[in-house]
Amino acid sequence: MPPLMYGTAQLTARLEPWMEDLLADPLLCQELIKQYGSPLNLHDFTPMSRNITELREAAAEHDVDFQIYLARKANKTLGAIDQAVAQGCGVDVASFHELDQCLKREVPADLLIVTAAVKSSALLKLAVEKNVVLSLDNVDEALELLDVAAQSGHRVRVALRLASTNPTIAPTRFGLRAEQWLEFLRSEERTESLEVCGIHFHLNGYSGEQRAVLLHESLTLIDALRNQGHAPQFVDMGGGIPMSYLDDAAQWAEFWKALADLPEGDESLTWKSDRLGANGSQPSSAVYPYYQQLIRGEWLGRILGTTPGEDNQSVAQMLNERGIQLRCEPGRTLLDGCGLTLAEVAFTKTRSDGVPIVGLHMNRTQCRSTSADFLVDPILLQSATPRRERIPGSGFLVGAYCIEEELILRRRFEFPQGIAAGDLVAFPNTGGYLMHIIESASHQLPLANNLRRGSQGWVRDDIDSMILS
Repeated sequence: MPPLMYGTAQLTARLEPWMEDLLADPLLCQELIKQYGSPLNLHDFTPMSRNITELREAAAEHDVDFQIYLARKANKTLGAIDQAVAQGCGVDVASFHELDQCLKREVPADLLIVTAAVKSSALLKLAVEKNVVLSLDNVDEALELLDVAAQSGHRVRVALRLASTNPTIAPTRFGLRAEQWLEFLRSEERTESLEVCGIHFHLNGYSGEQRAVLLHESLTLIDALRNQGHAPQFVDMGGGIPMSYLDDAAQWAEFWKALADLPEGDESLTWKSDRLGANGSQPSSAVYPYYQQLIRGEWLGRILGTTPGEDNQSVAQMLNERGIQLRCEPGRTLLDGCGLTLAEVAFTKTRSDGVPIVGLHMNRTQCRSTSADFLVDPILLQSATPRRERIPGSGFLVGAYCIEEELILRRRFEFPQGIAAGDLVAFPNTGGYLMHIIESASHQLPLANNLRRGSQGWVRDDIDSMILS
């Protein structure tokens, strides 16, 4: 059966079996929306096990000591934590509440790392009290941490966040250069208070080649730290492990070609002929690469086999020679296949100039990351009793915020059998970042509820019953 909804330039989602089962039961979806409201985030964390295994097998092929830490910021549910820890992974946390919730969930301190870009005093104190490793970003943060350590009487475990000096890698706001860290640690007092147990880096984008270069830099810094008397045990390469939302490479290429050929002012593909940051027919860097061929395990394996230095040793050989554990902090790629968002259609109408629009009971922050758009086709579930006759056509999805540019997605969609108030729109594979990273309760609209599938059916995730203070 042809889809009831698709992009004018199609980008067909890759679906997990649990998503197909759910969407095959539109009455259940309607009941869940009626009970929990729109939009609604639905989770099944079983695909996480497959994603973890794929990464571990790649590391094992190179005999590399390897550990995975789920990037908590990618999905706020406590169910995601439970699944990661059950699989033997750790959790990367980026705020006081994220750390506090993990500790209350009884995640062991050795399975936690704090990587927050800006760390509050409360976060520093909690991490020191519970002996959790902190990724140290800058000198001011380090000096405040030394004060906390002095007050507590504890020696503090830290990973130095390293900023690359390689000219092929773009400048970064995260971390310090190697010589800056070595200079900072020359003080005997600082060496006594800080236990440097690892190196950490944050690298923008998804380049495996750049990660290999920065892993080489990290291991060179480890050699220098050992010469100063420190004993680092790991390198944490952060996140950015690629995944793919789409199976069809041709659709991905054709979308960007069609967008490049779009005449100015033509809204047949996007709202106000938005190019989504593209210049020409190549995919824009302003959006996530929703189709990628080199992902997860194969991507990691290539990094481990790369020889970035002049000594002709591979990354894996350099790690193993030094007895260093490799760590990573995937969010999106670990949560691949773990989430889906449902929203109810509120109305259909036309813009004042006649362009069709479809209003949803949700806002644009509830299916969006920092990317310019979510380039995956949603799925339409028609209600049994539409309020008005459905008329075949096309249009744009708009949301609840009272601003002109309140687009849920900026692409135009076709509705060959029409769409009506009371229908549901499903956004596939939103579990990594798309649900939570920028969600907002502006206008005092409630945040979406979060359900997870268990042995007794769909139940609320515990995060929705927690009050942050």
